[in-house]
Amino acid sequence: MSTARTDRPHQTRSRANPGGMDVLKVLGADVRPLRERKPAWFKVPAPGGRRYRELNRLIKAENLHTVCQEAACPNVGECWERGTATFMILGDTCTRRCGFCNVNTGKPTWNDPLEPARVARSIATMGLRHAVITSVDRDDLPDYGARIWAATIRQVRRQAPACKIEVLTPDFRGQEMPLATVLAERPDVFNHNVEVVPRLYSVARRGSTWERSGRVLENAKQMAGDDVATKSGLMVGLGESLDEVVDALGSLRERGVQIITVGQYLRPTARHLPVVRYWHPDEFKAIEEAGLALGFDHVAAGPLVRSSYHADQHVAQEQPGVGPLAAGVPA
Repeated sequence: MSTARTDRPHQTRSRANPGGMDVLKVLGADVRPLRERKPAWFKVPAPGGRRYRELNRLIKAENLHTVCQEAACPNVGECWERGTATFMILGDTCTRRCGFCNVNTGKPTWNDPLEPARVARSIATMGLRHAVITSVDRDDLPDYGARIWAATIRQVRRQAPACKIEVLTPDFRGQEMPLATVLAERPDVFNHNVEVVPRLYSVARRGSTWERSGRVLENAKQMAGDDVATKSGLMVGLGESLDEVVDALGSLRERGVQIITVGQYLRPTARHLPVVRYWHPDEFKAIEEAGLALGFDHVAAGPLVRSSYHADQHVAQEQPGVGPLAAGVPA
């Protein structure tokens, strides 16, 4: 007769308690409640303007996904009114379960070979001067989605040749061939977010490592050289110190990263990691000054800054957008 094991600890895939661990042992017991009045600097207008509605119709008509919606970005109203959006390819279901992320997780089924053409057509219709493309993690695919990434870049070059292309990719499990496949198409900006300081990876990014993400960024710069600007992003609010953030920025700069973004983590639901504290705008200013002193070409740091927020301002632009949604967007 078999007996059930009783010595194995309970494991769970919860985002708030990854692997069944007690995250408060890492974050500290003094965390912010989910439902509380946030500081005044987080107040933003509710989305709903003309350009927002027009872009929303376009995205639905093309059956596209945006990280603006999937990740519940607080800047969706402002960005869509500017005629900019971050397109998310390879479906809306991620194979990983990061503690901070609001994107669906599970077993993906999305496989549309025409997706690159549809994304490019929408970018051309919008008349963007700078398009940001990201994706879910697709650890279920042999090439981790690199083929679709490369096809999307080629289609945007074909249908919107004047548009700069920024790619925000997963880590491809640290494999060099998928990375090389993407970089062979020479996007203007290669972005891979490290997301949190090294100490918090076991809590926030189970399945990833700081060393792997750093190696991806370093390899990207070595493969593409000056043809491609490299970029990364961090969140604060999970108990890290200013010294930890500055040390992380220094490590990224040593790996050739040229552009950095730093923003405040906001807890999407009770099933996600709690916020330890809200950083003041003055503290973000200190981060910006530290980043510039380290030699980054551009540093965007602020409570509502996200990786793609005003991404068109992070690199030099030769021309404004020219499409119906881009009309009137500041240069």
